[in-house]
Amino acid sequence: MADPGKAFRTRRLSRAGDGRHLFVPLDHSVSDGPVVPNEDWDELIHSVVLGGADAIIVHKGRMRAIDVSLLEDCALVVHLSAGTSHAADQHAKVLVGDVEDALRLGADAVSVHVNVGSDTEARQLADLGTVASQCQEWNVPLIAMAYARGARMANSFDPTVLSHVVNIAADLGADLVKTSMAMPADRMAEVTASCPIPVLVAGGPAADADPDGSALVGYARAALDAGCAGLAVGRRIFTSPTPRSLMNKLAAVLHPAQAAARLLESV
Repeated sequence: MADPGKAFRTRRLSRAGDGRHLFVPLDHSVSDGPVVPNEDWDELIHSVVLGGADAIIVHKGRMRAIDVSLLEDCALVVHLSAGTSHAADQHAKVLVGDVEDALRLGADAVSVHVNVGSDTEARQLADLGTVASQCQEWNVPLIAMAYARGARMANSFDPTVLSHVVNIAADLGADLVKTSMAMPADRMAEVTASCPIPVLVAGGPAADADPDGSALVGYARAALDAGCAGLAVGRRIFTSPTPRSLMNKLAAVLHPAQAAARLLESV
């Protein structure tokens, strides 16, 4: 039986209690630059939570600028890896925090980034193993953001490669793994079938080709049909002029029973 502390935190990662997850990564401010103007952060958090996010993912310092009361119905994941788009190797990631840092902030889970096939793969795998040991000690769920990226990867969306990537995450101690959608998408089922832990897909169709979000909703449905446990969508949300509306559409796909209950409450 899982430790009750870890079981409680894991339950927080799925508001509907259905084992599905809709995460909003907002850690891009370290890798790429500001997500939104500082004065708009609380409004963004408010929108994604009301829209149905199960969890937001941020770096530890960002939590000091967020009104924690906004997260009453939404889990907090603290991201422990960092790297910037200005680095000589943009696929390199290093640890910039630990599990105790995250727990002091009230985190429900932590996440670590690993780029399999990168020049610093060995360091990133070691970091994942280190954090997994800390998570085991403190009974904290661990999300691995694991991708096939780097000069050695001819095709980062190959289902055979992605199956290897997600199993690395599982074998090194992750409880959930976020990765790319396989191409073609119908072969994502091979990836999820190979993995003993829940698989979430990242990203989605570009906004300029999908102004109403219908393609993103289709992407979500395809992911679930392929056996994925959910999505982690960041940029599409925080660059949207209507993030709450877009979140509502995704939440209706991920958690239909909860969405129906909300609709009845609003009548």
